[in-house]
Amino acid sequence: MRVVVADDAVLIREGLVRLLEEFGCEVVATVGTGEGLVDAVVTHRPDVSVVDVRMPPTFTDEGLRAAVEAREKVPGAPVLILSQYVEVSYADDLLADARGAVGYLLKDRVVDVEEFMDGLRRVAAGGTVFDPQVVAQLMVRRRRDDPLASLTPREREVLALMAEGKSNPAIARRLVVTEGAVEKHIRGIFTKLGLYAEDGDQHRRVLAVLAYLRS
Repeated sequence: MRVVVADDAVLIREGLVRLLEEFGCEVVATVGTGEGLVDAVVTHRPDVSVVDVRMPPTFTDEGLRAAVEAREKVPGAPVLILSQYVEVSYADDLLADARGAVGYLLKDRVVDVEEFMDGLRRVAAGGTVFDPQVVAQLMVRRRRDDPLASLTPREREVLALMAEGKSNPAIARRLVVTEGAVEKHIRGIFTKLGLYAEDGDQHRRVLAVLAYLRS
């Protein structure tokens, strides 16, 4: 298995190299920056990359951003994030990627070497491996950021029918309510999604449906 290791801490990076080589892996590149990771993935096309989240220059989420960029340049390039931190900004993009071959493990929750190597092999084979704590924080963020979270169940029903392209009269017939009731629900949807009258009703309708489809 050919591996790229991306971590700005030299001791950790070299420790990973020794560990991987003991298990028969070939480390084709070691880098300490996000830019270096992208270049290494494009150049070497490794079976998997092991990436830390925080790297220079800001030590925030460079590793994650670089992982996402690397997978754009080399579609589906397997990436295993191995970090002390849960950084949700770009981890959500990795988790939502239908191509798979991604993982996010927390260093202090990997209980043994075999567990780590098993996760690495699964990611290299196209699978996904996520620490439960990472998934939990991502789900909290999704619920918090969901623009539809404030809608009532009936407003969600109305919006779903709008997304199917149904007119107000058709929605009223489907839900067995008056057109006036449908219009009231739609006004509530527009208000809660921050879509205002100056945008025009048809434009607001389109924006509301887009919010529904993205959620």
